[in-house]
Amino acid sequence: MTKRMIVMLVAVAAFLGIIGTVKFRQIQAGMAMAASFQPPPEAVTTTVARQDEWPASLSAIGSVAAVRGVTVSADLPGIVESISFDSGRPVAAGTVLVRLDTKQEQAQLVAAESQRDLAKINLDRARELVGQGVIAQSELDRTSAEHKQAVAKVGEIRATIERKQIRAPFSGVLGIRQVNLGQFLNGGDPVVALQAIDPVYVNFSVPQQDLGQLRIGAVVNIASEGLAGAPLAGRITAIDSVVNEATRNIEVQATLANPGGRLRPGTFVKAQVAVGTSRTVVALPASAISYAPYGDSVFVVGDLDGPGGKNYKGVKQQFVKLGGARGDQVAIVSGLKPGDEVVTSGAFKLRTGAAILVRNETLPANETAPKPEDN
Repeated sequence: MTKRMIVMLVAVAAFLGIIGTVKFRQIQAGMAMAASFQPPPEAVTTTVARQDEWPASLSAIGSVAAVRGVTVSADLPGIVESISFDSGRPVAAGTVLVRLDTKQEQAQLVAAESQRDLAKINLDRARELVGQGVIAQSELDRTSAEHKQAVAKVGEIRATIERKQIRAPFSGVLGIRQVNLGQFLNGGDPVVALQAIDPVYVNFSVPQQDLGQLRIGAVVNIASEGLAGAPLAGRITAIDSVVNEATRNIEVQATLANPGGRLRPGTFVKAQVAVGTSRTVVALPASAISYAPYGDSVFVVGDLDGPGGKNYKGVKQQFVKLGGARGDQVAIVSGLKPGDEVVTSGAFKLRTGAAILVRNETLPANETAPKPEDN
């Protein structure tokens, strides 16, 4: 019985040993296969980096503001008697826009004028009596003061009537009417917006480190998505005296002609400021740049050493410093040399050492002055 047990244990041990050896060899083979595995190449497009001369400029985004712009409002309370303007139309300075009811003031004016005329008669009579020695000089002084008060009262009522005619304070373009006939207006209630839109201001911000490149009178080119034709040109007319502590940017204001009111206050625009002579850069399509908080980079194509000493076409990540942008292109200031082949699309799926397959049948846009079909 003991002999049979020993034989059985030896047989089981031998079986387990054989199974373990087989599995060990299978695991070793799998590990070797995994170590030698090369993922399939990723399809990308590429371009050769080229050197270019770009005009030195600063780009910023801003908004349009009227040189003069107000919301015309009621000066005194009253009921709207007539409206003399149409929404959205140009208007000249001094044009009456709205008249408020002045029936009460007109009646007061008649009474005040009567009181003034009576005071004038009393004054003339008092002067004759003083000349005859009938009344004292003090009586003449009192009568003269009453006359002046009556004249002032007439002027006050006339000024009130005039203030109830709401006029355009300057020439410009009206907005949407905010009042109706018969409506009661309190003092300060809005009537209509009025904007002088030729010329206009363009306000934009630039980083504080670029402040030294700005000067009063520098040319600014203004472009907007809704602006057909060539960009409008203006000049810097003001630079703020303080830097914003939250953003470390400084506010800049440019003034430009706006014939036909092509730009309206509040319009989003792109501003480009000429700051000097041209500079040499390496230009790439914007799609080639991988943006990240720790630094911007591109993937440079080259021949890499693979497992077993075999060469293959792969990429290396290269960090770069960016300059400005122009159209579809971005300027590379440092980190890249002219002649380097750079991935322009498909970079999001790459890593250093990844194999690639170049497919340049369809390339991303790479124009300095693109003209989109839907623009």
